[in-house]
Amino acid sequence: MTILLFRLANVPDEEVQEIRELLQQNNIQFYETDAGFFRVGLDAIWLRDKSQLESARELMQAYQQQRRQRQQEIHAELVAEGKAPTAWQLFRVQPLRYLGLLLIIAFVLAISLLPFVFLMF
Repeated sequence: MTILLFRLANVPDEEVQEIRELLQQNNIQFYETDAGFFRVGLDAIWLRDKSQLESARELMQAYQQQRRQRQQEIHAELVAEGKAPTAWQLFRVQPLRYLGLLLIIAFVLAISLLPFVFLMF
């Protein structure tokens, strides 16, 4: 019976490659699935053997801790050097996305608060 180990949705390619290598180095049998053309399926890594689940999860937990620490160190270095992107720089890269999000937020707030406004009058 196969067991879901790790979902790959929105995971960077370099991280997926590191996970593959980690599992191969530790002789853990796995296979991958993708969501398909219409994105109906599941991008994931699955274990073939249920008996390897605990060791695979321990490996993944240790890997994710190391990766989190590495990424935090990289971010801290960028902040110290003044190279970390600011909110304004991110807005300038994708202004339509941020404006769209602001419109959606305003719409949801308006719909949520509209009944209370009518109750006041």
